[in-house]
Amino acid sequence: MPERVKSKIYRIVVRPAAMYGAECWPVTKESESRLSIMLRWMAGITRLDRIRNEAIRQKVGVAPIADRMREARLRWYGHVLRGNEGSVHKIGLNFEVSGKRPR
Repeated sequence: MPERVKSKIYRIVVRPAAMYGAECWPVTKESESRLSIMLRWMAGITRLDRIRNEAIRQKVGVAPIADRMREARLRWYGHVLRGNEGSVHKIGLNFEVSGKRPR
C-alpha cells in the first residue's frame, strides 16, 4: 500500500479511534509511547530498523501524537471554562478536596 494512502488512513481512521477521550486521560510516557508504536507498526518499521520516530512521522507526514493530545486537552479545557457555572464539569474543575489522601 502506498505511503500516502497509509498516511490518510492513519489520520482519518486510526488516530481518531486511538485518541477517543484523550482529553480526560492522565497522559503518561507509556500512553504516548504506545500511540507512537502504532504509527511505527502502520509504517511497517521495526525497532531493528533503527529509524527514529521523528523520521517516521516526517516520512508519513503526520504531527506528533503528544501534540495532538495536548491540543485536544486544551480544546476541552476551553469548553469547560466557557460552560455554565452550575455544570458538572465546571463544579469538578473548581472542587477542592479537604483532608489528606490515604497512603
